[in-house]
Amino acid sequence: MPSRVRPYSLTGGRTRGDHTLLVETFVAAIEAPQERLALTQGDPRARMMPELRAIVELCRRMRTVAEIAALLRMPLGVVRVLLSDLADQGKIRVYGTGHGEGQPDRVLLERVLSGLRRL
Repeated sequence: MPSRVRPYSLTGGRTRGDHTLLVETFVAAIEAPQERLALTQGDPRARMMPELRAIVELCRRMRTVAEIAALLRMPLGVVRVLLSDLADQGKIRVYGTGHGEGQPDRVLLERVLSGLRRL
């Protein structure tokens, strides 16, 4: 879903959020079922920018930051700021990268490369 709004407007001019989100960081939605129902039925109390709503919907399944940016065709920096906002609101949980300190996980890197080739 390409946005018709400039990225600067989506983030309020911010280039960073409160969370460190690498391209391989995993995130997933954690909202309650009644909140999801309110989002889909247009409840005014649950108003959310369409871009944020699209991110939450994609995060029903655990995804990486890079996947979300690619699927939404949005700049990576914008997605990072929006994901950080959603994490602050308790809509998504940030899980990390799936590997510890030191060398990156080879399996993860191969999965990312495979996903990029499919794009």
